[in-house]
Amino acid sequence: MRSTFLRESELAMILARTAQRTRRVWPSATLALAGVVVLGAVATATAETGTFRLIQVEIHDYTSFELADQTITGGALEGTSTIIESSGGPFVAGENSRSTCMVYAKRSEAGLELESSCVTTNAEGEKLFLLAQRTLGDVEVGRGGEGRLQLLGGSGKFVGVTGSCSYESKYLPDNWIVTTAECEWERP
Repeated sequence: MRSTFLRESELAMILARTAQRTRRVWPSATLALAGVVVLGAVATATAETGTFRLIQVEIHDYTSFELADQTITGGALEGTSTIIESSGGPFVAGENSRSTCMVYAKRSEAGLELESSCVTTNAEGEKLFLLAQRTLGDVEVGRGGEGRLQLLGGSGKFVGVTGSCSYESKYLPDNWIVTTAECEWERP
């Protein structure tokens, strides 16, 4: 009957084989790890980024009412969005899109809270999703305000596009609004 214990000579032989295998594996593992690092750097380096400026001209259909020391305003915005300057990428200078937004705002002694979810659709049917937020200004004729706009991706050439913009809206007579924005975008 054979003993389950290894003799010293058997143990030494197993350890020597393991050491040989390890010496052969380490260069391959090191090379594989270096490849992963290089591919990661290439992926990072190939991420798309850029800037653009736009102007939106829209007409609003708001309803407002008083509620517990607040003025609540909500409704739709419809109009056009035009890229007026671009560093390239999916945003093409001169491209026009239809803009549709839903606005919700609260005005109280504490100030303004305004949020507007929007979708722009270009001639090819590609959509860009946006979220505008601001706490400055008002929604009255002759007023407006500055805020931040988030780019939330979309369809077609806008898939995966994210970013942010500073914007300013101005309220004009007869329910018109003009908004200009300066944006930075990226796509991993």
